Amino acid sequence: MYIHLGGEKIIRTSQLVAIFDVSIEQSSKLSRQFVAQAQKKREVETIGEEDPKSIVVTEERVYYSPISTSTLKKRAHYLDG
Repeated sequence: MYIHLGGEKIIRTSQLVAIFDVSIEQSSKLSRQFVAQAQKKREVETIGEEDPKSIVVTEERVYYSPISTSTLKKRAHYLDG
């Protein structure tokens, strides 16, 4: 199955590791370090022109998505059920 992350980006549900609200970068030093390390490796992708609302972590990349975490989690849960 697949999850639409916004724009034209779709990922396999089997690649999904985690979905976080973008505000976690402000509240968690560990999260900032994780994203900074991914950026250093060029493994971060921003989807679309809108402000990101969520961070989606997959096995290979980190995506900044304009779709809210609640919507993405519903999509992922819908596909599991």
